[in-house]
Amino acid sequence: MNKSQLINVVAEKTEMKKKDVELVVDTMINTIYDTLKSRDKVTVSGFGTFETKHRKERNGVNPKTGEKIIVTEAILPIFKAGKTFKEEIK
Repeated sequence: MNKSQLINVVAEKTEMKKKDVELVVDTMINTIYDTLKSRDKVTVSGFGTFETKHRKERNGVNPKTGEKIIVTEAILPIFKAGKTFKEEIK
C-alpha cells in the first residue's frame, strides 16, 4: 500500500474528505521528520517508536572489488514496532 492508497482507505473509513486526510497524514509525517531531526524520538503507544541511531565511521570492504573503503558515519532512522503492533500482525 502506498501513501495515496492509505489516504483513500482512511478517507473512506472515516468519511472525511481526501484533502483533509492528506493534510493529516502529511502533517504527521512532517512532525516525525522534524522530531527525528532534533534527535528526539516519537512513540505511538501500541504502534511503535521512531528514533535515530548514530552509526560511527568504520572500515569496510567493497564486495564487488574487494577494495578496502571507509564507511562514513551517519544518522539512521529506526522504527521499533510495539508489542501490540507485533501481536496484531501475527
